[in-house]
Amino acid sequence: MKKTLLALALGATTLFSAATLADDYVIDTNGAHASINFKVPHLGYSFIKGRFNDFGGEFSYDPANVTDSVIVVNIDTTSLDSNHAERDKHLRSGDFINASKFSTATFKSTSVEENADGTLTLNGDLTLHGKTNPIAIQANFIGAGEDPWGGYRAGFEGTTRLALKDYDIAVMGASSYVDLELHVEGIRK
Repeated sequence: MKKTLLALALGATTLFSAATLADDYVIDTNGAHASINFKVPHLGYSFIKGRFNDFGGEFSYDPANVTDSVIVVNIDTTSLDSNHAERDKHLRSGDFINASKFSTATFKSTSVEENADGTLTLNGDLTLHGKTNPIAIQANFIGAGEDPWGGYRAGFEGTTRLALKDYDIAVMGASSYVDLELHVEGIRK
């Protein structure tokens, strides 16, 4: 009986220890060390580039067990910025992302895959324009280490392409998709 209890206690301790090895991070938006950028085709002749200025989130990351990583990001869609006030007003309108009605977009990871080439695939659900769809973000771990202020940071970059029709956002000619480029630097809590 004592051996069984000891084995159960050791097993529970091992499981608890493994579950707590991941470090928790908050995305560093205050220091402008993170960005969510977009690129949309314009009439088939060029691209409109921009960003979302206000967003936040958290992630858990353990380099020894990457598949247990988790990330949640909330984006203020009213902060869309393409460096052109009139265009931004139109893009935020009901003709496109309808930011006044759908002021928050959210990404919540469902799984993380470590690919053979060392890259990551972050699978998750993106809620945008009132619709939730699964997406995959192709990501790279940039690095981790101590910062000059006594903290510890980890950084990633990623890309994904969204079909606008999947989110009931108006399509205009070649503008049937948006490419997202993500830069995430987190400060360990």
